[in-house]
Amino acid sequence: MIDTKQYVIKQIEERDIRFLRLWFVDILGNLKNIAITPSDIDTAFEEGIGFDGSSIDGLACVQDSDMLAHPEPSTFQVLPWRPSNNGVARMFCDIYTPDGEPARADSRHILMKMLKKASNLGYAVNVGTAVEYFCFKDSTSPDPIDRGGYFDLAPLDNAADLRRDTVLTLEQMGIPVEYSHHEAAPAQQEIDLRYCDALAAADAVITARLVIKETAYAQGLHATFMPKPLEGCPGSAMHVHQSLFDEGGNAFFDANDPDGYGLSSAAKSYIAGLLKYAPEYMLVTNQFVNSYKRFVPDLDAPLHACWGQANRSAMVRVPRYKPTKGSSTRVEVRSVDSAANPYLAFAVMIGAGLRGMEEGLELPAPILKNAFALSSSEREEMGLVPLPSDLSRAVDAFEQSELMREVLGDSVHSYLVKTKRAEWEEYRAHVTSWEIDRYLATL
Repeated sequence: MIDTKQYVIKQIEERDIRFLRLWFVDILGNLKNIAITPSDIDTAFEEGIGFDGSSIDGLACVQDSDMLAHPEPSTFQVLPWRPSNNGVARMFCDIYTPDGEPARADSRHILMKMLKKASNLGYAVNVGTAVEYFCFKDSTSPDPIDRGGYFDLAPLDNAADLRRDTVLTLEQMGIPVEYSHHEAAPAQQEIDLRYCDALAAADAVITARLVIKETAYAQGLHATFMPKPLEGCPGSAMHVHQSLFDEGGNAFFDANDPDGYGLSSAAKSYIAGLLKYAPEYMLVTNQFVNSYKRFVPDLDAPLHACWGQANRSAMVRVPRYKPTKGSSTRVEVRSVDSAANPYLAFAVMIGAGLRGMEEGLELPAPILKNAFALSSSEREEMGLVPLPSDLSRAVDAFEQSELMREVLGDSVHSYLVKTKRAEWEEYRAHVTSWEIDRYLATL
């Protein structure tokens, strides 16, 4: 891990870097950048690079728009798909005001604030992600490049070379990949990024999304993180594995758990917090109209705030591949989609988990049946809370959430309510081809 400005400057000289791309994201997680030349690197490190924050959605208002991007030297990486001579490198940035205060709408800072809270409680947060996406022949229609399914090989899966090139590029950029494979739907892929500290994990997701798109583009294809591009097929999730570590090791593991789950009391309250506040943070983890097209029965996406162990119909799962290996104990949230802003998504989930610990919430019984197959009366008897089924319901729950306002701050909270309610109203007023096909000739 690069940790000094001097080392970065040396790398720039030795590797003939001619352009430095300073990366950050807007509130929705869209990657933005400023390109500078090496002659400005000292200024960037010492003073930051100024830009118009009002031109980035949600970052600043017009009357108070001056912002500074401060690159983080530990995130320096050369972009492998750019020429080796006259090379290009990137660094992630933290955004500040001219007064030296972190920008209220800087996603990276919002996550760091939650990690600081965890640290004050004695914990470090590790996160690993399984990123799903589709690869189509072009960007004009969802035309799959193959007809493969889960774990298929060629000839059903013809994206193996594409995934290989993507993985090799990610590893060149210092991002370890644990697995890659074809997912369940035609043209659907998955790349699992190895766990690391939560901030680096969010940086890795942003990097992976760009690498995936660049690699596909180089082969004349289009990769998309649209949550649900194909009707009747599973959508693209981003399963987020989370664990807390303290001085004694994995704070989620307890070999003597009286309930037999192998979970500590901290883990149980953390999971209970994830469940209790799931409807409130779902707008952040699933932020588009299309996100909610994933949440239909029998297509892998969870429909209720419940937990289980080997049960993939639950929203929160505790993997049991190696139940006696304490270091691998973790919780997996399965409701997040891969189009989410990872900084904010991680922040709200960590915030919910920590709030569960602060409140000493008790973990309800795990769901042992297939949640998709339960009747409405069975779900009611078990007290299962439904997740929001569309963007409008998600906005309603988010708007009323004191926790979300605390985690994200008033500025980001208000921006998301306003922006996402407008997106819903635009969608609600749109006449779809489904309506034309169904009603025009018969009504």
